[in-house]
Amino acid sequence: MSFASYVFKWPPIDGRKRDRDSSAVVALASGAPSTGDTLARVVDVSVRAQLSERAVVPLLCVAAGVAIAVATWLLLVRDPEPAGWAALAAGVALVAGGVLLRPHDRFGRVVLSFGDRLFDGCVLGALAWIARTDDPLLAAGALLALASGFLASYIRARGGSLGYGIEEGVITPAIRYGLVSAGLIAGWRWTPWAVAVLMLLASAVRASQVVKEERL
Repeated sequence: MSFASYVFKWPPIDGRKRDRDSSAVVALASGAPSTGDTLARVVDVSVRAQLSERAVVPLLCVAAGVAIAVATWLLLVRDPEPAGWAALAAGVALVAGGVLLRPHDRFGRVVLSFGDRLFDGCVLGALAWIARTDDPLLAAGALLALASGFLASYIRARGGSLGYGIEEGVITPAIRYGLVSAGLIAGWRWTPWAVAVLMLLASAVRASQVVKEERL
C-alpha cells in the first residue's frame, strides 16, 4: 500500500449507523416529532393534569366561602331558612374538598382548614348574634359549639405539628355541617348544642390519642 493511499483511506461506513442517520434526516425533513419532543409533550400533559387536580380543592373552598358569606348575610337579616340552604351548599363543597384532598397536598389542607373554620366562625357567630336577645339559650349553644369546634381544630393542628398522628376524616365535619344546616332550615333549636357535644367528644378523642402515643 502506498503512502498516499494509506493517508487518504476512509474508514468503513457502518450500514446501520447510515440507516439511522438517514432516518433522522427524513424525520426532520418531514416534520415528524422526535423522541425528545414526545417526552416533552408527555411531561407537559402530566404537569398540567397535576396542576388541574391540585386546583380542585382550592376552587371548592372558594365556592364554599361564597356560600358561607351568603348564609351569614341571610342570618344577619334574619332569614334562617335560605341561610340554612346556603350553609348546606358550603358544607357539601367542603366535604367534597376533603374527599378529593391528596395526602401530600399541604396547600389544599391549609385552604380546607381555613374554610372549615370560616364556616363555624361566620355561621355560628351570626346565629349567636341574632339570637342573643330573643333566645339566649340558642345563642349560648351556638357560642359553645363555636368554641368547641375551635378547640378540636386546635388540638388536631397542634398535635400534628408536634408529630402526633391526629388525623380528621370527612365524617365529623359532614355531621357538623349537616346539623347546623338542618337546624337553620327546620328551625331546630337543639342542633347547636348537639354540635357542641359532638366537637367536645372529638376534642376528647384527639387528646386521648396524644396521651396514648406519648405513653408509647
